[in-house]
Amino acid sequence: MAFKLLLVEDDAEIREIIMDYFTEKSKGDLSIDVAATGIEGQLKSIDNDYDLVLLDIMLPEVDGFTICRELRKTSDVPIIFITARQNENDILHGYNLGCDDYITKPFSLAELYAKSIALLRRSKGMVRNELMTAGRIKLDPYRCNTYVDDKEIILGPIEFAILKVLIENQGKVVSRDSLLIRIWGYDFDGNERVVDNHMKKLRQSLGNASNQIKTVFKKGYKMEVEY
Repeated sequence: MAFKLLLVEDDAEIREIIMDYFTEKSKGDLSIDVAATGIEGQLKSIDNDYDLVLLDIMLPEVDGFTICRELRKTSDVPIIFITARQNENDILHGYNLGCDDYITKPFSLAELYAKSIALLRRSKGMVRNELMTAGRIKLDPYRCNTYVDDKEIILGPIEFAILKVLIENQGKVVSRDSLLIRIWGYDFDGNERVVDNHMKKLRQSLGNASNQIKTVFKKGYKMEVEY
């Protein structure tokens, strides 16, 4: 199935790299329109019927947040923010405006492509809605819902992302460095303390199911499930 994407990015080199990778990887099934400014991106996103929008935040003329806000008034097209902004408040603001996913620069082309394909399949009803399960904890990776003993709990986007990585690797130790790279990106200039702070929030939200997350001294964290 062929899909039509819009890439709004003011960096010409990044635009070219993404276009070349997506075209080659999809064997031509993904066609990509591009916009180099916020105004151009806003006009194209409103005037055309796209299957997915890849949207930078820091753009000349009109920023990505504004484009997303205006687009959500008329369309539920999947939106992935591509940005160098890693502040948690910015991430939360993006989700509140209606974006579907978030990836920070510098990023892996393979990861961006995988996120894009997953969103396209989900939006077109091409995947089953399956829960990820680890003992008493269940996670819906598509609706971004979390359950403990089948009761929904509310997690912030960072805590949700951490939990998803732990469940994907349950029974294995996930290092703090690995979490930093997966969630904050390679160019994050903070330290491992930020992981511990968000892990504390995650454990508080999970309540007594938090004992499934074990701290492995000097290594990281592990999701354990007793059968």
